[in-house]
Amino acid sequence: MAFDRELAERVREGLQTVCGGLPDEKRMFGGLCFMIAGNMCCGILGDDLLARVGPAAYVSLLGEPGAREMDFTGRPLRGMIMVDSAVLAEEDEMTRWLVRCFDFVRTLPAK
Repeated sequence: MAFDRELAERVREGLQTVCGGLPDEKRMFGGLCFMIAGNMCCGILGDDLLARVGPAAYVSLLGEPGAREMDFTGRPLRGMIMVDSAVLAEEDEMTRWLVRCFDFVRTLPAK
């Protein structure tokens, strides 16, 4: 699956602001993932954001507009949410999702 390069650039810029530096990038899941301290923070699949929010926030954030389960294999991955690109058109909304991802991933030990 290809990924939206324009969205990837917006995520790069947003993460640079949110976490104070450029994250590493890695091709995963057929898309592009952004890594912080060796942990996946978020990614782009097609034209959607793959948001790693962690198990504790997962259920409540699924109620957000444009959010849905990440389900590749018939089993949802708890802690990972797909966010529709229409929601991400608003810079404030994209920043809110990136902050959620960064807040979770910085609780993880570096790899």
